[in-house]
Parts: sequence; C-alpha cells; structure tokens
Amino acid sequence: MNAAARKIQRIYLTLTLGNTLAASFIWGINTLFLLDAGLSNLEAFAANAFFTAGMVLFEVPTGVIADGWGRRVSFLLGTVTLAASTYLYYLLWQLSAPFWAWAVVSVLLGLGFTFFSGAVEAWLVDALRFSGYDGELEAVFGRALMVSGVAMLVGSTAGGVIAQATDLGVPFLLRVGVLLAMFGVAFWLMRDVGFTPERSPHPLKASRDVLSASIDNGLKNPPVRYIMLAAPFSAGVGIYVFYALQPYLLELFGDPRAYSVAGLAAGIVAGAQVVGGWLAPMVRRLVRKRTTVLVASSSMGALILVALGVTRVFWVALLLLVLWALISAAGTPVRQAYLNDMIASKQRATVLSFDSLMGSSGGIVVQPLMGRAADVYGYPLSLAISGVIELFAVPFLLASRRRRSPADTATTEAGTASTETGTPA
Repeated sequence: MNAAARKIQRIYLTLTLGNTLAASFIWGINTLFLLDAGLSNLEAFAANAFFTAGMVLFEVPTGVIADGWGRRVSFLLGTVTLAASTYLYYLLWQLSAPFWAWAVVSVLLGLGFTFFSGAVEAWLVDALRFSGYDGELEAVFGRALMVSGVAMLVGSTAGGVIAQATDLGVPFLLRVGVLLAMFGVAFWLMRDVGFTPERSPHPLKASRDVLSASIDNGLKNPPVRYIMLAAPFSAGVGIYVFYALQPYLLELFGDPRAYSVAGLAAGIVAGAQVVGGWLAPMVRRLVRKRTTVLVASSSMGALILVALGVTRVFWVALLLLVLWALISAAGTPVRQAYLNDMIASKQRATVLSFDSLMGSSGGIVVQPLMGRAADVYGYPLSLAISGVIELFAVPFLLASRRRRSPADTATTEAGTASTETGTPA
C-alpha cells in the first residue's frame, strides 16, 4: 500500500471509528429504552421496523445524492440528520410519547443512516483505485471491521454502564455530541478523490438516470441480484437478533435493571467483530471462492441461532452469541469485497445503497413479526425461528455462485468486474 492509499485508509478508518462509536452508545440499551418509554415488545420492534422502513424509503435517493453531489456531502448531511433525530428520540422518551411519534422519528433516524450507507464505502473504493492500490479489498474492509468492533466495544459497554449509573437517556445525548464532532472531522479531512460528482441542473431526471443505471448494474446483473435477494433474510434476522438479545440476556441473568449486562452483550458482539475482521483476509486466502465463505457463514449462523433459542443458561447463551457474531463478522468483509468487485464506479454508491435497502426491507418484516412472536411465545422461540428464516438466504447465495462471476475468485482490485461477463469496470 503506497502513501496515498495509506492516507485514504486512515481517513476511512477514522470516519468508521467515530461513526460507530457514536451509534453504539445506544446499541446495548435501545430495546430497553423503548420498553422503558412504555412500548410493548411489538411496538418496540415495530418502531425499529419504521427505522428500517426509513432506510428503505431513502436509500436510493440518498445514494443518488452521493453519486450526484458527492460522497462528502452525503456524509455531512448524515451526521446532522442523525444527530437531530437522535435528540428527538430522547425528547420522546422524556415525554412518554405515543407510538405514532416514535414511528415518525424512527423514519427520520433511518434517513440519517442512509446518507452513510453506500457513500463512505464507495468513497473508499474509488479513492483507493485512484491512489493505485491493487491489493485485496478484504484486507481494508477487515481492518475497518476491526476498528468498528473496537469502537462498538467501547461505545456499547460504556452506554450500558452510563445508563445504569445515570438513566437510559444519557447515552442518546452522548451520541448527539459525537456525531456533531464527526461533522467537523469529515468537513476537514474528507474529499472526493477518484470520483467527480455529476451535478445535473435537472435533479429528477438525474435521479432517474442514476437509478436506471444502478438497476442495470445491480438487479439486472445476476450474481449481484442474488446477493441482494439474500440480504432481506440475513440482514433482517441480524437486526432483530442483535436487539432481542438485550432483554433476553437480562431475562436469563435474572435482573431486569442490569443494563450493563445488555451493554456487555453488545460489547461481546463488538469484540467478535474485531477478531472476525482480523480473520477475514486469512479465511479468504484459504478459500478459493468468496461465495463459499458466504454460504458457510449464513448456514452456521442459522444453526447457532436455533441453539441460542434452546438454551436457558446465561453463560452458554453468551458463548453462542460470541460464535454467532464471530462467524457473521468473518463473512462481512468478504461480502463487501465480492459486491464491490462487480459494481462500476459511477453508480457504486447507489448500488450499495440499493443493497442496503434490500437488507432493510427484511428488517421491516422480520422485526415486528419476531417481536410479536416474543410477546406470545417468548424470546427463545423467536430466536430459533430467526435461525430458520436466515437459512432462506442460502439458496440465493448458491445461485450467485453458479453465475461464476470473476469477482468470486478475484484477489485484487484489478479484478473488478461490472457485468456478468466480467468486463472491466
């Protein structure tokens, strides 16, 4: 990695660190926060579903902003939007607001995150290519996952401890403060490199053109399409499981106010991400095809969730949580590299946002459905059902594998392909 590429990587890791730290302050206590506000399990996970609905609604429009106005502009808008909507969440908790208000603000939270999804990753890949980097993308994404895991470990654990020492609202205020600080960091460090935004005087037409080109490079490209179609099952389940584990572990622990335990659970997931990010490049070198890693990760994760739903022992549940998070984390950089190696630069942010949209669409269905299952049958059965749902992703991953995309065996950025036939992007 040359000096220019190292600088790009440092900026990317800095943005990843700050964003994850800000977000993770509430990850360990979010479900408890909603339940404390007077919502039922169904309403709490329905609020989360409205958050994912906001991501679905705004993924493509914000992806178009990133491709048409610049990835830096998109990131800055994201920090401001997410800070404002997080503060509104805090106010709703103080006011014991009705469910409809939670639904509206949850959509705004989703909007805030869509400014980040796709934009930062697209910024990184294009900037690395411009700098002359031709190494494995898994290595860079793996480092980012490790940094993200450390930030999540610190943020989620601190959020749980701080909530227990003060109240459930303070971690939300901490998130607002860090996000505002990240606005300043990105404004100073981030520049669009290796990519020139096309600012059209006709924004609606430009949006249609970019969306059309993104569909051609995304859903109409078979190996990409099947990866996207697997996302609703794996991502939808992942979102539910992460938040359901908070009250479930407290239930097993036997103390409903031990918020630090909920923060510890999120911290364990974070630690597993650090190890998974470190392992990803090594796993990739041992396995010839990227889809082999993805199929194995999804299948093993599903089986672990079923086992997690059966156990009634707190420490066994923690161990299974570590294994589930570790396997999922090891597959994440491989999936990112596989997808990026099949996408053209011009529509990269929009296609990646569309992929995120597909994952979020699964969360809209899975979260309230499993939340209702938790109300009626309890958390253990809802987790076991989640494992079964994740297995539905495997046939789509195998279908992508059968398309024999060059990206499945690519080992460098130079192997990037933009179409099914593998023409250079």
